[in-house]
Amino acid sequence: MEEKKLDLNSIIGFVLISGILLWMLYANTPSAEELKAKEEKELVEKQAKEAKTAKSATTTTAVTPADAKQTAAAQAQLGSFGYSATLPSATDAVTEIKNEVLSLKISNKGGYIVDATVLGFEQFEKNSKKAVQIIKDKNASLDITLNTADNRTLHTKDMFFEPKLTTEGKNQVLTLQLKAGPDQFLEYRYVLKPNDYMLDFAIRSQGLEKVVNTSKPLDLEWQLKTYRNEKSISYENRYTELVFEYEDGKDDYLNAASDSEDEAIDVSYIAFKQHLFTSILLTDTKFKSAKFKSDNLVEDEEKDTIFTKNFTAQIPLAFKNGALNYNMNWYYGPSDYTILNDYDRNLDEVVPLGWGIFGWINRYIFIPVFGLISGLGISFGIAIILFTVLVRIVMSPVTYKSYLSQAKMKVLRPEITELNEKFKDNPMKKQQETMKLYSKAGVNPMAGCLPALLQMPIFYALFQFFPSMFDLRQKSFLWADDLSSYDSIYQLPFHIPFYGSHVSLFPILASIAIFFYMKMTTGDQAMSQPTQEGMPDMGKIMKIMIYVSPIMMLFFFNNYASGLSLYYFVSNSITIGIMLVIKNYIVKEDKIHAQIQENKTKEKKEGKFQKKMRELMEQAEAQKATQKKK
Repeated sequence: MEEKKLDLNSIIGFVLISGILLWMLYANTPSAEELKAKEEKELVEKQAKEAKTAKSATTTTAVTPADAKQTAAAQAQLGSFGYSATLPSATDAVTEIKNEVLSLKISNKGGYIVDATVLGFEQFEKNSKKAVQIIKDKNASLDITLNTADNRTLHTKDMFFEPKLTTEGKNQVLTLQLKAGPDQFLEYRYVLKPNDYMLDFAIRSQGLEKVVNTSKPLDLEWQLKTYRNEKSISYENRYTELVFEYEDGKDDYLNAASDSEDEAIDVSYIAFKQHLFTSILLTDTKFKSAKFKSDNLVEDEEKDTIFTKNFTAQIPLAFKNGALNYNMNWYYGPSDYTILNDYDRNLDEVVPLGWGIFGWINRYIFIPVFGLISGLGISFGIAIILFTVLVRIVMSPVTYKSYLSQAKMKVLRPEITELNEKFKDNPMKKQQETMKLYSKAGVNPMAGCLPALLQMPIFYALFQFFPSMFDLRQKSFLWADDLSSYDSIYQLPFHIPFYGSHVSLFPILASIAIFFYMKMTTGDQAMSQPTQEGMPDMGKIMKIMIYVSPIMMLFFFNNYASGLSLYYFVSNSITIGIMLVIKNYIVKEDKIHAQIQENKTKEKKEGKFQKKMRELMEQAEAQKATQKKK
């Protein structure tokens, strides 16, 4: 390998650089006069700093501790905790901790959160320029009742805590101490992490064994009056409820429609859930018991309502070895299934997805599928349409089975009518002959009901799915400015009971679609069903339902999420199209009739169900004959 050598240009370059560095060092060296001036300046600054420190010490001495008269008055009112009222922190000042998604203000008085703002979201509608504030203007409180050793009953919400704000890495740590002395205190500790709706919260005590009666638990009361944050008062209030988890994973809720109370043991979290935002208190050490109360504050939906519910939770905090030590968490943020589920603490139960199979369908099918579709970068309205198309395609075999059963019953209608006329004086015989006809023709009269029953879980799951989808909040599509609320195309000058004071277009379209759908299905079904003696005329009832159902839907969905109405409109429209294709191109009545006639000629073994029904009818007929002889 050729050895590298320094050439002449490199040597000259190094010399020049060295010369420049030496010149800069010489030029920046201070002269004797400059050094003397610098020393004099530092001396003046030092003297000024010492004077300031002395002044601060004098001021502190004057304020802390308070004068004897003030101290005596505080002790007379608060006992040992009068010490807290004499500190400089005994004011209504607040301390703010804030990250990318959440802003919290905690007051010295009471030591609890007096302002909780969820960043990036607006009240009522897009561009309202009003932030979503879960807590503001004294709508919330956190209070511990202190029973002191000198027989006083004090409330922490009325006393002053001393705050101290520090950092632990990227976490903001705020400790507030309600002091009964320099080393005796009740402490609240808040820890806010970056980009997180969940914060750590702890309650502990130190040195209060002789100040507070530790023989029985302290009573913690958490209260919240929920502000209205959404466009529809009735819709938001319907989904605003108190939810709690108890006894190793069980969950329950208070009735959202009326005032209600409840209590539970071994409580692990309590959620004051608003429709699309929620406040949750979680604990590592389960509360041995808790009492809950919910008061409905919406008396008249026509009025401009400020609050929807008033929630209260009462929790006893037990002492252990003379001290309190509870590690907990607060959550202030969206009622978003994905966000809540990621905490892996069963918080997804706060979102009302339905019980049993309905919740299972939403959790493991609808939410992942809709998330996949909406993640394609398309509008949420288009995502709902694609989602609807996919659901209807999957359900199309059920639709086919339902229509096929109705077509078979329609073909048999003339023969059933003939049997009804022939045995009109013998209902039992008529029933027997009808069952024989069904058996020979290979037709199951219940087959038309089974597809409808199979669709019920899907229907109910979707009914719970759309109101719970936080992603739809304030997302626009066509004339709807918010898919999580109603779409108003006209504001009425009056209020219609159960309907409202606005006209929503998507429910109208959905009602029209369901009318034609029922006209096609229920109409044919009514024609195919024979009238049984002593039974109501189902044909007439079905004909009435063709008109009643769309009207009921129109009223019921006028204040519901427009995303749900959009789904039903698209779903029923697709179903109508599928049924038209089945009727005109797949299922032919003449072919069905020919198949039924062929089935009649075949010997068919009697099924267990049919055999059982025949035997029951024969027994009933025999009993009837015996009674006539007597």
